[in-house]
Amino acid sequence: MTLLVILIVVALLFDFLNGLHDAANSIATIVSTRVLSPRYAVAWAAFFNFIAFLVFGLHVAATIGTGIVAPAIISDQVIFGALMGAIIWNVVTWLAGIPSSSSHALIGGLVGAGVAKAGWSAVVWSGLGKTAMAIVLSPATGFMLALLLVLIVSWSFVKVAPFRVDNLFRHIQFLSASAYSLGHGGNDAQKTMGIIAALLFAHDMEKGAFHVPFWVVLSCQSAMALGTLFGGWRIVRTMGSRITRLTPLQGVCAETAGSITLFMATYMGIPVSTTHTITGAIIGVGAARRASAVRWNVAQDIVVAWVVTMPAAALIGAVFYFLGGALGMQ
Repeated sequence: MTLLVILIVVALLFDFLNGLHDAANSIATIVSTRVLSPRYAVAWAAFFNFIAFLVFGLHVAATIGTGIVAPAIISDQVIFGALMGAIIWNVVTWLAGIPSSSSHALIGGLVGAGVAKAGWSAVVWSGLGKTAMAIVLSPATGFMLALLLVLIVSWSFVKVAPFRVDNLFRHIQFLSASAYSLGHGGNDAQKTMGIIAALLFAHDMEKGAFHVPFWVVLSCQSAMALGTLFGGWRIVRTMGSRITRLTPLQGVCAETAGSITLFMATYMGIPVSTTHTITGAIIGVGAARRASAVRWNVAQDIVVAWVVTMPAAALIGAVFYFLGGALGMQ
């Protein structure tokens, strides 16, 4: 029982770090356009992160809990490896200011620990394939929607004075940032819910079909909101200014495109990366202005981090799986 409590605390620590690491996803555009100061922006994002469970179902939690590795192989040792793989990779990329995916770090850690226990037969390939496909589709969708939105909106306001457009979209950006924070909280917090629910089932503490207890929902949403409240300023700088410079109009288009992508993925139960999604959208609005407006060398570094995240976290997860065994876990 003591080990179970410790692992749940570690899972909530990951959720906190997820909010800290991915705070930039929700607030980078609204901070970089100076619509809100960083202090108020993180509070705004944290609130919508927390209330996301009132809007979305728990389909993503079910995918993580049962659709990445076979539920039968879930154990304390596997969960320990998965969480440590995700946490360590998150800390490394956070210190380096690289907006990698907390979601894919967790999935990579889970796959690495699962394979270390039971070989490749442990992997639920349909669920993992869906997630791997989303690595490409979520930023591509964000990119295309943002590009289309910024072109439509720019042409619609072509005869309006720039300062009026700027003032209007400063107000609209409150709504688009809220929607993105809602999508972020809805998709990302569910991943930790799935891990904790799977752990409870492995300990026979939940009976019947797979479900997420309400106390787990509240705990995970709270941990993520608290992490967002503390912010992630290194990554905010990368997302908000190093990829491209944003105006309020562009910020609204990027956040709206990202929100649409996240809402669709969450309702379909696909654990996508909010980092990938908003990065694709930001590049999309930058490219709509002109290709040279995007700092492609920075974007290239980010893409490399995306490719490396799952295998790196899987390797770390496997190492900690064996370390957990040496510490007497089962």
